[in-house]
Amino acid sequence: MSGPSADRNEYGSQNPGAKARRDMARKIGDVRQWLGINGGARGTSGYPYPAFWTGLLGFALIVGAVNLVNVISAVQNRVVDNWWSPIVWESSSWLSFLVMAWLPWSTYRLAPPAAQTPALRYAIHLPAAVAFSALHVLLFLAIRTVVYAAWGAHYRFFRDPAGFLFELPKDALAYLLLIALFALGNRLREGRESQRLGSDSQMFGIRDGRRVVRVPVAEILAIASAGNYVEFVLRDGRRLLMRSPLSAIEDELAPHGFLRVHRSWLVNPARMTELAPEGSGDYTVKLGDLSVPLSRRFPDALAKLRAA
Repeated sequence: MSGPSADRNEYGSQNPGAKARRDMARKIGDVRQWLGINGGARGTSGYPYPAFWTGLLGFALIVGAVNLVNVISAVQNRVVDNWWSPIVWESSSWLSFLVMAWLPWSTYRLAPPAAQTPALRYAIHLPAAVAFSALHVLLFLAIRTVVYAAWGAHYRFFRDPAGFLFELPKDALAYLLLIALFALGNRLREGRESQRLGSDSQMFGIRDGRRVVRVPVAEILAIASAGNYVEFVLRDGRRLLMRSPLSAIEDELAPHGFLRVHRSWLVNPARMTELAPEGSGDYTVKLGDLSVPLSRRFPDALAKLRAA
């Protein structure tokens, strides 16, 4: 007979320390998922992840081209008496922008331009743009100082601290460009996802009394049992009730790939963003911001979700 699990004591109850560690890991994972940085390269977890890299790649190409033009112009016009200084200036600025891209990405996730009131947008993005500029300047100053020292030279930025204000408009423009490219990357991701699902034209009627709300099947994240009703959780955040047993909805949506993962839940595997183990054979299925339990009593569903 094997000994007790490391997560349980000799009486079979859960070890409070192990539970606390799992809870903390889950909280960290939730933050990383909200930021969109905990997915794989294909976006199979942390669903905004591809939008970040698409936007960052576009920014790197655009700003890199501008930096290259600046280097060529500085060398041709003999701005300084050596060829390597313009390269150091422009490459350090470019690299610092890429390193600091997490800041506009975080504020974009917090306050998407099209989804917030103007007052909230200004309250979040204006101070963030100033912080982005300050951090960008400090980082490229550090890089240039180190490179110049390695070259046996001394680098001086501006004699006047007001020189920081010279960088602010350019950095604010870069901040806005990153926000726009993240939004574009997200739009492209959603378009690819809709094509992959290929079922946006298939509608499902959610009957609420005499009213019928028709929604695309692909927009349904999950369905939960709620007494004599079922609750449909939609991708746009709506939750619609319908008087029906969950088993009847399961039969209707099974041809569309919906899976029973719990006695009270059906999920749309095409919308799964993460599959996280919870111990004792149970899992949590994440569909964007929605978390649904997957019971160990449904091994077939687990196998299909793993293969999805």
